[in-house]
Amino acid sequence: MGATKSDQFTKEQNELASLAKALGHPARIAIIEYLLKVDSCICGDIVGVLPLAQPTVSQHLKELKNAGLIKGNIEGTAICYCIDEKGFKKIKSFFDHITVSLSKKKFDCC
Repeated sequence: MGATKSDQFTKEQNELASLAKALGHPARIAIIEYLLKVDSCICGDIVGVLPLAQPTVSQHLKELKNAGLIKGNIEGTAICYCIDEKGFKKIKSFFDHITVSLSKKKFDCC
């Protein structure tokens, strides 16, 4: 296996890359949109609104949770998922920084 180069970047850069990767699939975007709409739910609810099998939805939920974009709590025999605001605040901060930088500079390329 090849060596990873992630240790050559800052912790913040690696975290943002992980967040961006987690958002890089349309099913995960759909899950986020659904969670925003309903505030919280269980995995079975999400399976009912997406054109995906339950194991596939569970894998997408795992990726979103590992990235810190959602959190899940066990309630009986089900897991209740909701948005984890901390991950989205990091994304917002990054894009706010880009927006401020763009407003201060004029880029003359291409």
